[in-house]
Order: sequence, then C-alpha cells, then structure tokens
Amino acid sequence: MITFLDGKLVAALPTQATVDVNGVGYEVFIPLSSYDKLPAVGQSIHIFMSAPERDLFRLLVNHVSGIGPKLALAVLSGMSVGNFKAAVVNSDIASISKISGLGKKTAERIVLELKDKLGVAAAWEAATAANAPTPEQEQVNEAVLALIALGYKQVDAHKAVRDLQGEAKSAEELVKLALKKMAAGR
Repeated sequence: MITFLDGKLVAALPTQATVDVNGVGYEVFIPLSSYDKLPAVGQSIHIFMSAPERDLFRLLVNHVSGIGPKLALAVLSGMSVGNFKAAVVNSDIASISKISGLGKKTAERIVLELKDKLGVAAAWEAATAANAPTPEQEQVNEAVLALIALGYKQVDAHKAVRDLQGEAKSAEELVKLALKKMAAGR
C-alpha cells in the first residue's frame, strides 16, 4: 500500500481520483465522503482527508480477514469514522451491515476482530459523543461559570440562567440578562 501521494489532482470522480506525481498518473480510489472535499483540478491533493480516516482504512485492511481496499473504502463512504467506531464498540451489527457491500456475517466479523483493537479509547470516545452537551447546554454552562467567577453563588447562577435560557442566543447575552435580573431582584 502507498502511504501517501503528494501531487496535483488531474481528474476526479465520486469514488476515484487521478493524481499526477512528477509526471506519473496514479488512479486512487477514495471514499465517497472525501469526494466533495477534493480541491479543484490542478491543485495539490492529499488523498485521506483526515488521519482517523486513514487509520481506520489501515485497520480494516490489515486486521479484518476478507476486507480489502475497496471494501474498506465502502466502509469509509458509508459511515463516519466516529459512528463506525461507536457501532463496533457497541456491537451494532445492524448499523454496520447497512453499509453497501457489507452483509451481516462481514459486520459480525468486523466487530469480532476490531472490538478489542479499538479498545477503551474508542469506547470512551463513543460514550462521550453520545452524551456530549448540545450547543445550548454549552452556552448555559459557560454563562453559569462566568456568573460564579463574578462572585455569585452557584445555586443563584443556575436559577438565573435557567429562567432566561430561551431568551438569549449566546452565553454573553445570558450573562448580561442574568446580571440585570439578579441586580433587579436584590
């Protein structure tokens, strides 16, 4: 396997690209998810758009029997790296088998052969992604922390922000409105 190509993009189709590297044209198969991220024809190119994408490709090809480059690209085209890791860690055979070219038996083999290799880090990553706060929750948390930093009690900060949650579009607005509300209430 070639680790990387550094050249100019000559042509691009949804699942393949032609790269000119010092006068030699290489036909490279790419996941569909990478197609819309390709540069314009004539610009420099790096085939995998992210290190996790490249690493998952290598993991599939090198550690799962019966999976070659084309099927590994089908996996990358059918599911994001994070979702795929979460599906493997959670033994979600149904989600994996929905990927074009993968059946139930192949999905089971992927889970069996990769679950230990993805390990604790992927399990933590998957759990964190599932429980990640929404942007609105992040703004609320940021506003509460700002009020606490200004000397307000945690209980008062939470109550003020919770009461104003739907009225502001940013953490800064939440803090301003909460300060006005708490100043008026004293």
